Amino acid sequence: MSAETSAQQAHPVSDRDPSRAHWMELFFDLIFVALVGQLAHGLHEHPSVEGLLLFTALFASVWWSWVNLTFTVNVMPWLTRRQLALVMLAAMFAVGAIAVAAPEATGERAWLFAAGNAALRLVLLGLWVAQSWGVGTASRVRLLVYNGGTALLWFVSIWLPSPWIFVLWGVSIVVEVTLLVTSSSTWAARVLPRMNTEHLSERFGLLVVIVLGESVLSTVGALNESWNLASGVVGALGLAVISLLAWSFFMYGTDAMRVGLDELREAGDYRAIRDTVAFLPFLIVVGVTAISGALDSAIQHPDAALPQASAIALCGGIAVFYGTNAIISLRFGRPLRAVLGWAIPALLLTIALGFAAAFVDAAVAIGCAVVVLVVIVATSEVANRRRTHAAE
Repeated sequence: MSAETSAQQAHPVSDRDPSRAHWMELFFDLIFVALVGQLAHGLHEHPSVEGLLLFTALFASVWWSWVNLTFTVNVMPWLTRRQLALVMLAAMFAVGAIAVAAPEATGERAWLFAAGNAALRLVLLGLWVAQSWGVGTASRVRLLVYNGGTALLWFVSIWLPSPWIFVLWGVSIVVEVTLLVTSSSTWAARVLPRMNTEHLSERFGLLVVIVLGESVLSTVGALNESWNLASGVVGALGLAVISLLAWSFFMYGTDAMRVGLDELREAGDYRAIRDTVAFLPFLIVVGVTAISGALDSAIQHPDAALPQASAIALCGGIAVFYGTNAIISLRFGRPLRAVLGWAIPALLLTIALGFAAAFVDAAVAIGCAVVVLVVIVATSEVANRRRTHAAE
């Protein structure tokens, strides 16, 4: 009997359904999305290209934390409801500290940002040690480096001056990504049988729901601060943009993810699962958040051209959203011709939108964005109907 089998048998039968996201996981996501909103504050109030790049860089670290926690819970189906609740509550306090630090993460609150990241990794380290310490020496070394070593890097960075504090943050993320990318086939073979693809697809889908909801809340808040007819029209158009993105994702993306992950798991393709769960969804959430910031700028100044950063956020966000979904579809093994059938028109229309946004008022730019998304959604619907009729 293997050490892995013995470890699994030592755990009691769980009193939760590991294929479904638990309520405490959703509660944790509320804190996480509040953190995303804090990080994106500059995109809404003072849009700049530098701010957009800074948001993307800082969000990479907190996204990685969300992925680590989600994956850990996913491959530990034996966790009881109370054990899971305690883990989520501990993680929430760490993420809450990061959220408080986020607006000044590169300034006077950098120490708190680092402390929150260190604490979150210690939570994960404690969970892995408690649940999987008996698997073997190699596994122990890996988890000690992956969570313990990186927690130490974040902790030490608290006392370092700029720019070395940020260098250490980057080193910590690089270490974790490298360990994940270079994971041995033996480790992957142990993890895959425990991986629940239904839980993974549901967790990510629900996170996108909350991120889109935060975008709606942000749009309503911006409209409340700039209450006039022109802003009201742009606000309505902005809600249409968010709704069309939601249509694209929930009508096609969630089912594709669930089916695609199932097929990859059956094929034993750990690397493709890693890419479509850990790396690529990061870009989708960044794209939606960037679009939200651009909508706020347009609502506040509907009669002026979008700031350069907001125009990039609007067009780049749409391009990243659909481009990433196209790459994910290809990683799921979808036919290249079928994917390019909707991906190429989407990207070409987004490029055209980018040129238009540089010369027209913000209200017109958002209206053009709605037209672009309507065309993309309509094209996808027509293609789907054709596939359905052909199958019949």
